Amino acid sequence: MSRLMIGISGVRGVVGENLTPELLVNLGQAFGTWTESGKVVVGRDTRVSGDMVKHAVFSGLLSAGCRIVDVGVCGTPSAAMMVSKVKADGGIVISASHNPIEWNALKFFRSDGVYLNQEQGRQLLDIYYGGDAVKVAYDKLYAVETDNGAVDNHLYKVLDLVDIPALRKRKFRVALDCCNGAGSVLACRFLDEVGCETAKIYCDMNGLFERNPEPTRANVTKLLDIVRQHRADVGFAQDADADRIALISEKAEYIGDEYSLCLAAKYRLSQLKGQVVTNLSTTRMIDDVAAEYGCKVLRTPVGEVNVAETMLDIGAVVGGEGNGGVIDPRIHYGRDALTGMAMMLQLMLETGKTMSELAAEIPTYQMVKLKTTVSKRSISKVLKRINEEKADNVDNRDGVKLDFSDGWVHVRASNTEPIVRVYAEARTSERANQLANHYMELVEQLSGDK
Repeated sequence: MSRLMIGISGVRGVVGENLTPELLVNLGQAFGTWTESGKVVVGRDTRVSGDMVKHAVFSGLLSAGCRIVDVGVCGTPSAAMMVSKVKADGGIVISASHNPIEWNALKFFRSDGVYLNQEQGRQLLDIYYGGDAVKVAYDKLYAVETDNGAVDNHLYKVLDLVDIPALRKRKFRVALDCCNGAGSVLACRFLDEVGCETAKIYCDMNGLFERNPEPTRANVTKLLDIVRQHRADVGFAQDADADRIALISEKAEYIGDEYSLCLAAKYRLSQLKGQVVTNLSTTRMIDDVAAEYGCKVLRTPVGEVNVAETMLDIGAVVGGEGNGGVIDPRIHYGRDALTGMAMMLQLMLETGKTMSELAAEIPTYQMVKLKTTVSKRSISKVLKRINEEKADNVDNRDGVKLDFSDGWVHVRASNTEPIVRVYAEARTSERANQLANHYMELVEQLSGDK
């Protein structure tokens, strides 16, 4: 049985195994209690389990005296933006993001549309585990309100970022793969509005994923073919809930998700110099981009809320995560594939350069991403031992990150899957592989799980 994941990124599990209706009702009650029986926005992605999960969550929220605003099927950023727009006390997005189709999840948001932080999440789980949820009488039960404005609200905000007449005149050819996910309609409408000629695959919001939702090189090979066949200027691949974007060049080469934030930062810092925030696992390319404009990068533990809260605290002009998550505070303090797409098109428009030319301007590193299953009881022992390794700098805010003059390695337990991740980066693929393989072997040796 797959392990139920409860952490900073919400609650994730496999439908039919551990993500049960009873669990979902109880979590809804707990969150309703945490909001003090307030107004709660609920949205979901296209997964076929979405209706079951939604109605169980509705039951829990209603029983806690909440007023529900159902924003329907839309991307995570679209739903999160509605929390602040309708002045709700919190929000729940039903989506397992990049996890396979058998998974689903609840993501919890506070009144500003940002994920719950670690302390707020702990408060929620204390209510859940303590059985202290509010249960109101029949005369305190509200009818569910429907609001279909999430997509329009998101679309018009992002359109304000770009030069629509100039983009319509340029008529970029775009290849688009939305994984039949929640961002399909929004992405297609945006590209139509800015005059792109779009070749679309997997843009039906039927929840039947034709590929693994994570937009990695191995999962978007069909999009590479579409870029080639249609001679597209760029290819965009989204994950299932539209908060991550990966890039394909006009040469049908997978540029990837690490470049999404780097190029977005390059575009934004060319307009306004300021601080950049990202996580410990993101490429050093972002440091080189920021240095080009005389700006600094602050790093946080992995987790969107950690990046978002630091951005809020210091007034950062751009941020995000190296998994393709771009955050522009002018839109929302959350990762957003559509914002990433808009920035890429505007950057190509203003510079007159191709996607491959823009990527080539950034100093190149080689990154290796490995993962392995490690039992929960072994993780602390593994990390304690790796923390004793010699390096130029050791950061143990999130697992252990070891910095060397010629590269780095980051070993940490995933927030979203029952695995340990080992990421390494260096100037050469030989060094990156050496670092990744050495520490992966060490993880497996120390855990005794292999």
